[in-house]
Amino acid sequence: MKAKRTQKESFMKGVFVLMVSQILVKILGVVYKLYLTNREGFGDKGNAIYSSGFQIYALFLTVSSIGVPNAVSKLISERVAIGDHKGAYKIFKIALVTFGLLGFACSCILFLGAKTISQNFLQIPEAELTLVALSPSIFFVSISCVIKGYFNGRENLKVTANSQTLEQLFKTILSVILVEIISIVSGVDTAVMAAGANLATTLATMLCFSYLYRYYKSFKQEIAWEIKSTVNYKPTRIRKTLKQILAVSIPMSLTGIMGTINKNIDSMTVVRGLKNFLSEEAAKIEYGILSGKVDTLVTLPMSFNMAFATALVPSISSAKAIGDIATIRKRVSFSILVTILVGLPFMIVMILFAEPILKLLFPNATSGSFIYQISCFSIIFIVLEQTICGTLHGLGKMMTPAISLGVGVVIKLILNLLFIPIAPQKFILGGTAGAALATAVCHMVSVSIQFYVLKKEINLKLDCKKFIIKPFLAVTIMGIASYQAYLFLLTKIGSENLTTVIGLGIAVIIYLIMLIILRIFSKEEYYMMPFGKKFYDFFENG
Repeated sequence: MKAKRTQKESFMKGVFVLMVSQILVKILGVVYKLYLTNREGFGDKGNAIYSSGFQIYALFLTVSSIGVPNAVSKLISERVAIGDHKGAYKIFKIALVTFGLLGFACSCILFLGAKTISQNFLQIPEAELTLVALSPSIFFVSISCVIKGYFNGRENLKVTANSQTLEQLFKTILSVILVEIISIVSGVDTAVMAAGANLATTLATMLCFSYLYRYYKSFKQEIAWEIKSTVNYKPTRIRKTLKQILAVSIPMSLTGIMGTINKNIDSMTVVRGLKNFLSEEAAKIEYGILSGKVDTLVTLPMSFNMAFATALVPSISSAKAIGDIATIRKRVSFSILVTILVGLPFMIVMILFAEPILKLLFPNATSGSFIYQISCFSIIFIVLEQTICGTLHGLGKMMTPAISLGVGVVIKLILNLLFIPIAPQKFILGGTAGAALATAVCHMVSVSIQFYVLKKEINLKLDCKKFIIKPFLAVTIMGIASYQAYLFLLTKIGSENLTTVIGLGIAVIIYLIMLIILRIFSKEEYYMMPFGKKFYDFFENG
């Protein structure tokens, strides 16, 4: 009993550390995105150049490293669970060499092909410099991902949390410094400023790798002791170990590739489609609204939920390795519940307060509220997809997330091609709003397939009242009360920005109160949370 409680606390402690890190990362990301969007000479056009180049970079990054941390952590956790530390370290060394070489190759391809990609695929020639600036980053991210995966597999999630926070901090600071310097030197050249912002990403990944390498060196002595005390080690050839790594990392990377292709569909179809009824300049600005402001805000809830997706892979892999199905069900059920309780309020609040939020955060570029509202419908599906994808990877169902997202991506491509070329005056969901709707449909289809497979795999049974009725009741009351309070205070205070902040604060308070009143969490679930026992005792005993 004590061992199980320790496992629960360890799992949730890791989730909590990662969640705090992801929130800090997202806040810093929003800060530099606010700076860029509101910066004179950058704005929505700069976001279009920045984002189009970044999405191509993300595709190369996916091939070389996305899926690697979870793949390595899965294999490491399975070895560590049975005491085979020597086998775990061997997997780490082989993965480091393999993905280091792959990352270097991808960096070279992106650097040499920048001109062709920007002109022929993106049809945004100004993106060439951003691709060149980003290309070295792929190598450093690839080897950094292997180190993160090794420590994640040892259930030391603090390393990943710290490295992510440091990388985003460096990226934010360097983005501001480089863009300001470039704007002075180049005379506010938007394309060069966008390249400078992406160069900051490369420098940040180099600094992040430096931190991870130093951390790894500090653990060398402990790792050596573990290798000496290893049990259940079965010698395997390098080729066989490499096959094991690739057998896990390739399907996980396919999931990431599908997600990146999803974004690249927009970068390759939005500007093209909008040219049917808009000028090229106006089309780029519309794409900048979608890829810059809207994507930044819509992906915010993912930072709260990413921790579960990351922590579930090694946690479920180790539980499966020792046949502990009961622990798997409990952790999966709890993770899905928290995911719903995180995703739903974000979705409702962002839909209701879309225009005030854009005015508050982007005073120099306030357009795009309708596109933002349509995009918000994808939030609940994206966060659920994160959690369920991590669970399926931990269970060894490697191809299911990739296949399901692949189906969604095909549907998105079809919808993009159908809706984007239609002017909004003829069809309200035409133009950029059509791309936003297509993204929501894509993730809805994907998560439906994944949930069906998960339910069959572990015989998962979720109470409709607990997982659907109560959460929807809580967000409905929160939404109505907070928006009515916002409208009332707007007439009394006058300042729209201040009223928006107060309205959002009221929404948070009402939602937390509703969670307590509706008793959504059980005693055991409170105890699974960090400081949960104190919260439970306070609410129950006053």
